[in-house]
Amino acid sequence: MNLAQYLVAHAKATPERPAIRFEGETLTYGELARRARRFGAALAAAGIAPGDRVALYLPNIPEFPIAYYGIQAIGAVPVSINSIFKTEEVRYLLDDSGARVVVTTAELIDFVPDDCAALEQRLIAGPGERPAGTAGLDDWIAGAGEAELVKRAGDDPAALLYSSGTTGFPKGVVLTQANLHSNIASAARYSGYRADDRLAGFLPLFHVYGQNYIMNACVLAGATLVLFRRFIPDVVLKAIADEKITMFFGVPTIFIGLLSLDLAGYDLASLRYEMSAAATMPEEISRRWHERFGRRIFEGYGLTECSPFACYNDLEEHRFGSVGRAIEGFELAIFDEQDRPVAHGTWGEIVIRGPGVMQGYWGKPEDTALALRTGWLHSGDIGQTDEDGFVYIVDRVKDMINVSGFKVWPAEVEQYLYKIPGVQEVAVYGVPHPVKGEQVAVAVVVKPGQKLTPDEVIDYCNRNIASYKVPAQVKIVAELPKSATGKILKRVLRAQAE
Repeated sequence: MNLAQYLVAHAKATPERPAIRFEGETLTYGELARRARRFGAALAAAGIAPGDRVALYLPNIPEFPIAYYGIQAIGAVPVSINSIFKTEEVRYLLDDSGARVVVTTAELIDFVPDDCAALEQRLIAGPGERPAGTAGLDDWIAGAGEAELVKRAGDDPAALLYSSGTTGFPKGVVLTQANLHSNIASAARYSGYRADDRLAGFLPLFHVYGQNYIMNACVLAGATLVLFRRFIPDVVLKAIADEKITMFFGVPTIFIGLLSLDLAGYDLASLRYEMSAAATMPEEISRRWHERFGRRIFEGYGLTECSPFACYNDLEEHRFGSVGRAIEGFELAIFDEQDRPVAHGTWGEIVIRGPGVMQGYWGKPEDTALALRTGWLHSGDIGQTDEDGFVYIVDRVKDMINVSGFKVWPAEVEQYLYKIPGVQEVAVYGVPHPVKGEQVAVAVVVKPGQKLTPDEVIDYCNRNIASYKVPAQVKIVAELPKSATGKILKRVLRAQAE
């Protein structure tokens, strides 16, 4: 097997079908496959062998899938680097992975250190001045033949994606050929991808959601990826009509933002499907979307460590507030602190097993053993299940706030705060307290044109939730710190408070 096989198959069957649409230009399946295979041949000619790592330090541009599938074609392993990372973060990932080649852009090349131990070649994708010691990706492609696909075993590494690194340094998640083949097939089936679909691709391709659930599953289905550099609401909303986009993939903060906009001036008639993942969707937001548009937001749940798709809400029955049930081939359970199963309705850690679960963390056998102990992937998420197997996420273990021995789950408090009419976005987090250990703090973004004071937020909480959950600190802020995927970074808020 080889993950590039789907691209090559569609290139042979329907070479003129659009694979990528980007800023008014089309890259067909035939051309994408040709350029990818030529890049693979150039890598092989430079001595890159199956299993070698090649880093992609790229924004959302067509060169990402070109390079990605070229790497896959020769059995090498793409290493995804967040395009907002800077020098020392890039250095760590290049050194940790042992990448021999990095593909980046003229804008980012200055953040690639010259002294990484294994790095042999720095390639520049797209326009811009190339510094000394670098080469052009297009030049490599133009001068090469077309590589034949290298056969890979199911347990051969197929991708190296790094965890978000909420504590300490990021860990490289090793996903195998079997992991990815299985997971993207499930994604395409559960979301109902068709060859005539056009998928909005503004989520970063270096992230597992954008890379596997969107890009790889799109190519498996032979559909078209309408690629955007980033999510700019006006640009994406206008493109829905211009590009006839049918499928929209976001994260909760994007849907929250869209609900605050006047969308009357946009033609959204081509949309047939919306999906949210990568963070917990507040139930209030999901209900508002359904009331406004008459469509539910489908929700997926998983981790980079399981490729990422493990749970879906839902092919047969949608339940607000749930992330759904385990997809085919997967099992989800709730364990207590001694790794014992708990009863339905009881909180505990969500554990997962199934065909998408990672091989392990790159070069970290102890971390691997801890994460995969007892034969289950331990997610670090706290949740519960109901009698029908629907999973409800309470919060992250690391985000739990301990107020004088009382556990406060931020997601629970946030659910209440989203009911305040003036709240657009909210983040609940813990800050140190000399007596109580921790206390609850809140950062609130107010809807445009509305007013809300900290006292009003505290008064609402005093009337609606237990006293130990009531925020001791409320900050009205212009925006919340977020990752490249739009996930709110509570660790940044905690650091600022401290």
